[in-house]
Amino acid sequence: MKSLGDLSLEEWQAGQIILIDKPLRWTSFDAVKKVHYLIRKKFGVKKIKVGHAGTLDPLATGLLILCTGKFTKLIDTISVQEKAYTGHFVIGATTASYDLESPVENEMDWREVTPEMLLGEAKSMTGEQDQMPPIFSAKKVDGLRAYDAARSGRSIALKTSRITISEFKIETSKIPEVPFEIVCSKGTYIRSMAHDFGEKLGIGAYLGSLRRTRIGDYSVDDAAGMVAFEESLSQ
Repeated sequence: MKSLGDLSLEEWQAGQIILIDKPLRWTSFDAVKKVHYLIRKKFGVKKIKVGHAGTLDPLATGLLILCTGKFTKLIDTISVQEKAYTGHFVIGATTASYDLESPVENEMDWREVTPEMLLGEAKSMTGEQDQMPPIFSAKKVDGLRAYDAARSGRSIALKTSRITISEFKIETSKIPEVPFEIVCSKGTYIRSMAHDFGEKLGIGAYLGSLRRTRIGDYSVDDAAGMVAFEESLSQ
């Protein structure tokens, strides 16, 4: 298999799938923009198609799949595949965004929560179900992104989506932190799972960290960081 640095412009245009380990605080668009710039710079061209399959929030890290050239037609097919995540919830408080994008509030006493309670609620959240997306999300309602409406103080009516949680494993030895492994369908918001988990416990919860480890058969173990990708392209 050729290294990225050995690929010709024609091969990039014909289509490549790039596995990126997205850095913390980068948006998915930041990664697309960077890869797009690096390919254009290498070959001195003004245009080449680059897109991503499955958005990752800025506070999430892990697998982001980018497609170039004619392979951008594969984006929808890749996006619908099963996804796997690791990370942790924090119980006993909430945030408006369901993660650390907004300040922690509504702190409550979590000391009476037992491992058995946590395991029971995790078990109750597996399977097919309806999920409400976070108000701070990229969901569109009447052409407006939910997060744009939330930040401007506008009220919009979000609708639930049908999702499937195939696996929801938690660790109970680090309360109030609850490390997890989740395998789920397309369209699942792990931030909403954190919020719903806290609602079931009655003391609130938010997403403390998130890392995507897999999309279908693609693994983050085979992905390159942005620095490594740039170096390999320049070789």
